[in-house]
Amino acid sequence: MSKKIKEAALSEFDGLLQALQKRFEKNSYRHKGIAWHDIEARLKKNKKKLWSLNEMDLTEGEPDVIGYDNATDTFLYCDCSVESPKGRRSLCYDPQALESRKEHKPKDSAIGMAREMGIEILDEIQYRMLQELQPVDLKTSSWIATPAAIRKLGGALFCDRRYDHVFVYHNGAESYYAARGFRGLLRI
Repeated sequence: MSKKIKEAALSEFDGLLQALQKRFEKNSYRHKGIAWHDIEARLKKNKKKLWSLNEMDLTEGEPDVIGYDNATDTFLYCDCSVESPKGRRSLCYDPQALESRKEHKPKDSAIGMAREMGIEILDEIQYRMLQELQPVDLKTSSWIATPAAIRKLGGALFCDRRYDHVFVYHNGAESYYAARGFRGLLRI
């Protein structure tokens, strides 16, 4: 845990907790059968997770609970913004892709930024699960976790929703576009 997180008082997250509760209550279709007090109790016990959620919120991901994983006994927070989070666009796929660019490098990579934030990048199954809850990425696209065999050959995967259908595409991992970002998942 970083020094910054260790030194943060729980009271510093009061505004975030209020925003998360309001979003949770407004969008109950995303998490049927889950009670806010259960989420809040876990969040108050874990400043590191609160810090990660704050980073998701600051980059305009609009994180909200989208489910519960029985196998790991964790609630799943995901970026639910309609478009790929504004503060996480124009990124290549991973640190290796960022390093391989000789000029016109983006500010960061999706995988690198996700690690710094303490979140996972969505995989294809998680991305499709989010799309079942609500249509997202109607004008933007989002990098998704890419299988090692594809990445080894220099590629990376991204998704979007067009024509009321979710599409999975490929691109060079070092590419980046103003309308492509990434969505994160945080287990609490």
